[in-house]
Amino acid sequence: MSDAPIVVGINRTQDASISVIAGPPAVYSLQKERITRRKHHWGRLGDLANLYVPALPCLREPVDLVVECYSSDDEMERLPAYRDEIAQSLAFRDGVRVVTVSHHFAHLYSAFFPSPFAQAAVMVVDAQGSRVKDFTEPFPSTDAAPDLLEVASFYTCERGRVECVGKQLWHGDWADPAGLGCFYYLLTRTIFAGEGSEGKVMGLAPFGRPHALGLPDLRVDEYRVHIPDEWMKIFADRTRFGFFQDGTGSFEDCANLAAEGQRAFEAALLRVAGWLYKETGAANLCFAGGTALNCSANGRLLRESRFDDVFIPPSPHDGGTALGSALYGMIDCLGDPSDFRWVNDFLGPDPDTQAVEDALREASPDLIVDRPADLVDEIVRLLDSGRVVGLHQGRSESGPRALGNRSIIADARHPGMQRFINSQVKGREWFRPLAPLVLAEAAATIFDVDRPAPFMQYAADVRTTYRQALPAITHVDGTARLQTVEEKNTPFLYALLNAFAARTGCPVLLNTSLNGRGDPLVETPQDSLACLQQTSMHALAMPPYLVRKRVEPPIPSR
Repeated sequence: MSDAPIVVGINRTQDASISVIAGPPAVYSLQKERITRRKHHWGRLGDLANLYVPALPCLREPVDLVVECYSSDDEMERLPAYRDEIAQSLAFRDGVRVVTVSHHFAHLYSAFFPSPFAQAAVMVVDAQGSRVKDFTEPFPSTDAAPDLLEVASFYTCERGRVECVGKQLWHGDWADPAGLGCFYYLLTRTIFAGEGSEGKVMGLAPFGRPHALGLPDLRVDEYRVHIPDEWMKIFADRTRFGFFQDGTGSFEDCANLAAEGQRAFEAALLRVAGWLYKETGAANLCFAGGTALNCSANGRLLRESRFDDVFIPPSPHDGGTALGSALYGMIDCLGDPSDFRWVNDFLGPDPDTQAVEDALREASPDLIVDRPADLVDEIVRLLDSGRVVGLHQGRSESGPRALGNRSIIADARHPGMQRFINSQVKGREWFRPLAPLVLAEAAATIFDVDRPAPFMQYAADVRTTYRQALPAITHVDGTARLQTVEEKNTPFLYALLNAFAARTGCPVLLNTSLNGRGDPLVETPQDSLACLQQTSMHALAMPPYLVRKRVEPPIPSR
């Protein structure tokens, strides 16, 4: 790594993360939650020295530049202390050099510059980003109050030029919220307690009726989205919609609210995207911010917007802003155009064979460690028999979707598999959908798709003739959040799917993230072994090893 400039990007806010770039062959990105085992863990002083440097050996090399990204939380007030920590924890080639980048600008760099496009419009939508006074980007306004917050930003981009064409700002008073991100956040908090339940709302929505509550569309004025009073009154009625929090209200009401909210969100998003298309005339769209994790809306953007193609990074949420920060530093500060393209999301630390060996040697006596002559064939045999297998291999995924390196896989044909995994493995709500892995060459036959979907970001219809055959991955509305699998990016997964198809005639497997109840995606071999022991998974593959339980859990009934 010493021959190339080294830039470190650090996200200091929610979903805290770090990224290191030293040319395309050496790009790393790691979320704090993977180390601490606390979902959505916020950035704090001490993260660099105590967590990131031990986890990423490349941080022990002399670096050229550090780029920090903050949002509108209180961490920005600790800037001098963070600068001291950087100076004490890292070695610099040419004197300490640290800069900041504002929140939506980091999102932009995480989306457009790793995309396949030479030109594109960019849409960044989340609950709140940086304050006007902290912007590090040109902004088409001269009189915006310094304490206003960005909630949506819109750009036209080509390599070498970025222009902001609109930015919705908000005063920060939750009694009068604005923007799509604030809307979905309030919708989520009305139905579920705590942070990070947006995916639950998306999964619940198809069980409801999207016009049952008679709520209006959101008000859209070009790129600005406003929330009508009728919605605010509903959000205040926590008793009616408390089914998942304290048992008050009903499942039906919650499902109907989720359906109404998803309908209003999608309609507004499509209108905003339509404005951006007219404003820029761009053929392609990049989309980032926490709302870009909404797979149902993403599918509609792909199918119904006027853009020819849509790129959404594997980490569109705040966790991806560390990589965006590092790219900003490489491209804008050091003048290196950067050849990095986000073709796969395996950006975690380099695999450590010795760490795997040590973890297996110290594994519980309740586990049996084997090294099959044909690991792929043995996994396929287990899957075909109805067993659930964890898969830990290579570098971990940087984003929230498990894409085959930290995954739980199972037979998508099994009618009892979704309920078994949700209840006995993941420990979560019964209605949560599970995703399919599909061989890229078979995807269009089984799903209504016309392009690769390697990052599991779009919901697409399961073709009617296959829905009954694939009950474990077909959601109640007939859709699935698929991942297409190609040999060049995921060779082991590709071999596994091919072998399963040869044995069963089915080129599809179920895939969900390798973690237990309430936990983030696993990172280390020890994390994966603990997940195996603490859940009803039947086996864990850590190539070339296969780990099974001496006392096997029940196999889900068909």
